[in-house]
Amino acid sequence: MLRSSVALSARGYGVLRYAPTNLLLNAIRTRRGLKWGVPAMLLAVPYLCAAAICTTIINDGGPGWFHLLVLLFIWNALKMLWIGPVSLVYLVRCRRQEHVGAADTLGHAGRLSLA
Repeated sequence: MLRSSVALSARGYGVLRYAPTNLLLNAIRTRRGLKWGVPAMLLAVPYLCAAAICTTIINDGGPGWFHLLVLLFIWNALKMLWIGPVSLVYLVRCRRQEHVGAADTLGHAGRLSLA
């Protein structure tokens, strides 16, 4: 049972790796993309609106499989809301490392020229 669950999870990851939101999150996690984390949080609004629309359709007698769409939309909205603060933390960390690296490089160059 555990083996089949792990195999299903691995196949699911292989397929969902190319989902549009996952591709966007992977692009934001790069050094060049970290600045787009906070604006990407705005993408949560359309996902939440789509979830609300699907919920209204379900309440008005729509098909039950719309529950899966609601879960998908809410999950994607949470991912978009999550990437904003996380990208800010990563951006601060990268900038600090770059600043320390630049100061360290200048410090070594200064010491070498004085000797």
